[in-house]
Amino acid sequence: MSGKVIICRCNDVTADEIEALIDSGVTDIEEIKRLLRIGMGPCQGRTCIPLVISILARKTGKRPEEIPLPKTRVPIRPVRVGVLAGGDDE
Repeated sequence: MSGKVIICRCNDVTADEIEALIDSGVTDIEEIKRLLRIGMGPCQGRTCIPLVISILARKTGKRPEEIPLPKTRVPIRPVRVGVLAGGDDE
C-alpha cells in the first residue's frame, strides 16, 4: 500500500507520507497523529486510524493489537452541542 493512496481523507494524508515518517524513525502513533494530523478531521479517525495502525504494524513487525489506539481528547471546557453543530454562536 503506497503511492498516492489517500489514508486520511479528511486531511489528505497519503500512504507515502505515513511510510516516510515511519522510515525516518517515528513509530509512535501519537507522534504520527500530531505530525500528520491523522484522526483530527471530521471522522475523528474512524477510517484512517485502523489503516495507519496496519501500516505501522507492517513496517515495524508488530501485530496490530500491540499498537495502542491514540488517546482521545475532550474539550477543555464544556461546549453546548449547538455550538458544535454550528447553530449557536456562543
